[in-house]
Amino acid sequence: MIAEIQKDAEDRMQKSIQALVEAFKRVRTGRANPAILDDVFVDYYGNPTPISQMANVIVEDGRCLAINPWEKNLIPAIEKAILKSHLGLNPATSGDIIRLPMPALTEETRKNYIKQARAEAEKGRVSVRSIRRDANGKIKELEKEKQISEDELRAAEDLIQKSTDKYIAEVDSMLASKEQDLMQV
Repeated sequence: MIAEIQKDAEDRMQKSIQALVEAFKRVRTGRANPAILDDVFVDYYGNPTPISQMANVIVEDGRCLAINPWEKNLIPAIEKAILKSHLGLNPATSGDIIRLPMPALTEETRKNYIKQARAEAEKGRVSVRSIRRDANGKIKELEKEKQISEDELRAAEDLIQKSTDKYIAEVDSMLASKEQDLMQV
């Protein structure tokens, strides 16, 4: 029973880390990354559709994305969606390819992106701690129902705390890496 609770908590904590990885992909650095367009949706025959499902998005060079729509009539809609997305990107169309040059980051924008990254990291930490609280609550329920002893309760809480510490440290190292990425000129 305790092992199941421990494994469930570990799995959920790992999912929190994966969510943080995805959130960090959306925090823009100076380099081009197709993941920043994951939250941009284009009206495609009445349905909001991600750009990645209607075009090839590739990194052309370190600072430019190239979007090659599968249908030429989508070019204006994709450009409009990118402009409305508040990413601060200006699409440039040449023929049937949309180029998205990544503007160089100023000191102020770097600081804003670091704040955004820190907020995402804090959400990750809160999520991990919430999972710890849930797991500890389940274990205490077992102890109340006399299914486990007090010693087993303490041992299980220690195991869950070790998992929590491991995942919090992982969040911290991911944040440090992202901050270092953002501060590179």
